[in-house]
Formats: sequence, C-alpha cells, structure tokens
Amino acid sequence: MDEQAFRDEVRGVLSGRLRLKSGEVGFSFLGAGQDDLEAGRELLAALADGGWGVPTWPSRWGGRGATPEQAAIIAQELSRFEVPDLYPFMVGMALVGPTLLAHGTESQHERWLPAIASGAEIWCQLFSEPDAGSDLAALAARAVPDGDVWRVSGQKVWSSRAHYSKWGLLLARTDVDVPKHAGITAFALDMSVPGVDVRPLRQMNGDIHFNEVFMTDAVVSDADRIGDVGDGWRVAITTLMHERGALGPGGGPGRRELIDLIRRVGAADDVLTRERTARVISELEVGRLTNLRAREARRAGRPPGPEGSGAKLRGAAAIKALADVAIDLEGLVGLIGEDEWLTLFLTAPSISIRGGTDEIQRNILGERVLGLPPEPRPDKGVPFKEVPRSASP
Repeated sequence: MDEQAFRDEVRGVLSGRLRLKSGEVGFSFLGAGQDDLEAGRELLAALADGGWGVPTWPSRWGGRGATPEQAAIIAQELSRFEVPDLYPFMVGMALVGPTLLAHGTESQHERWLPAIASGAEIWCQLFSEPDAGSDLAALAARAVPDGDVWRVSGQKVWSSRAHYSKWGLLLARTDVDVPKHAGITAFALDMSVPGVDVRPLRQMNGDIHFNEVFMTDAVVSDADRIGDVGDGWRVAITTLMHERGALGPGGGPGRRELIDLIRRVGAADDVLTRERTARVISELEVGRLTNLRAREARRAGRPPGPEGSGAKLRGAAAIKALADVAIDLEGLVGLIGEDEWLTLFLTAPSISIRGGTDEIQRNILGERVLGLPPEPRPDKGVPFKEVPRSASP
C-alpha cells in the first residue's frame, strides 16, 4: 500500500472513532497540569481494534506491525483529532513496551504488553537515585536472591506517576564484586507489594507527578526479572535510548499554537516577534526532520543510537524557547494566569534534567559522534564495593 492510500485508510478509521479537533481545544505537554486517566483509557480502547495505539508493536501484542513511516502517518493523522494527553501511559507504551520486546520473554510479553497497550496497567521507571545523581550506573538499591524470589531494598527518586502505577521497571544491584555497570539487573516490581512506599513530590508547576519510592525487603519473583542477571545495564540503555527520542521535539504545542497566540494578542506585525517565532519554528522543524531520519535508520535495522541525545538536546532548547516567546507575548497576564502557556513555561526547564541531563547528552555526542576523549572515570573497572561513596546518615 502506498503512502497516500495508507493515510486515507488511517484517516477513515480515525474519523469513525474520534472527533475532529476544534479551534478552541487547548494543549498539554508531558501531562503537565492534568492526570485524566480515564480519558486516556477511553482513547486507547477506541484505538485498540487494529493496533492504532501502539502501531509498531506486533499484532499479537496489541499493535499492527507498522513501519516507522506508517507510525509517523498515524501520529500525524491523530493530531487532527481531539485526543487527551497520553503521557501517564507513555512510560509503558514508549519505553517499557519496546524494552520488553527487546529483552523480555514470550511469557512476559503475554503478561504485560496487552495491558500496557490497552492502558489497563500503568508503568513507572525506577532508575534514578538521590546518591547517584546523573551517574545512573552508581545506583545502590540492592536485590538479594532468596530462593525463587529477590528481596529489594533501597530508594528511587523522580519516578513519574509511581503513585498510581501498577508496575515499575526497576534497576537494582545484584553484585557488588564487579564494576558498577556489570552488577545491575532489571526487574518488574509490583508497586502494591509490601515494603514499597511511594511519596509524591510537589513541583513548581503545581503537579505531584514525581515521586520518591522507598523499598524495604520488597519481594520480586525471579519470573519478573527482565534479561539475565547482571545484564541490567543493557536493558537500561535500551530504555534510555527510547526515552531520549520520546523527549525530543514532536509532542505538545508547536507552530500552530504559537501562531494562534500571536494573532490573538495582535503581535503578527511586530518585527521582533516574527524573528523570534521564525527561529523557534525552525528549531521545531529541524527536530521533526531529524526524527524522520532516525526512523529511517530504525527501518534499516539499526537500534536507537546517539541521535536520541541530539533530539533531546534540541527538544529541550526548542520547548524552552517556545515557552519564553509565549510568556513574553502574554505579558504579566501570562505569569499570573493559569493557562497552558504558563504551565509549559514552568515545566520546560525540567526537560533539560529528566531523561538524562543536557550535560550527559553532550558527553554522549562528544564521545560517540565527535570521537572526543571520554570524561575521566576513576571508578572504571573497580569493583562497586570499593568505589568511595557518601556515608549513610
């Protein structure tokens, strides 16, 4: 089927299930300012027949085996309709699902993928720790084997939507006698088991989407281990590559919303506004085209690579510039009101932190693209138990 025929098919299917977007509909970005789970589940239910919600997944797990190009067409056509922000479901759909397809067993695919695709089960990411900072491989949460289960203790932080997630993709240290990258194992943690304590953190935009998660002797079945023991870093890299791509340009507001705002406030003829707007739109377009190039690479069989880091850097810069222009246009009202632009303005700085800091992305690009010498790593090759760490309180 050629591209136009496929686009016509997608448009016909969606027109029969969804309502076209009106000019009065607002926008949301990465779920900021809202948590409408039921609206998201209703949308995923409407898209389930035919695998339109997770089109690149195999059909037996809720997808339709679509190519990256077809998935891009589906996303473009979806943007024409009134759809809720699916961000509460995106850790599962955009990160965990692809990671399970790459590293999980057939049994795990059967247990988890259909529930992710339908929105029945929400996942969170249990990676970051307060003492590890940007050095994810320095994580200290321990998983100790006990027969056919593991007992997990430790602390995670910045875990989006952990307070209502059914499952968490957990990285834990299972061997302290090997270097830090080698002693990590990935698990699926049932967030409802005894020993898991979730504490929401309030953000400056008013949301409580991030959480601290404390684990005290929490039991995880070995059947819920993802990948081999000690192979958790490879699982983590797969997840992070997908996360960086998901946080690049493409989601949330764009040129249409910004131009609508400019017209509404009567600034269309202002030379400085036009110049700033052109710069922001150019940045968004570069991000879109780069994402298309990355899709072509995946189509050729290459897994996500350092282009995800570039996409995330560009996305963070573009979204912050977009928010700055919008707030300047709205003036004082934009800072004291409660519209989507203020929420975006308060949320945008976090894009340079979540999913790996800008500094980490630049290190990746410097080493893997430019061929620059790596940063000094005095703990490389040293058993984790011998690496100096901050004293426990």
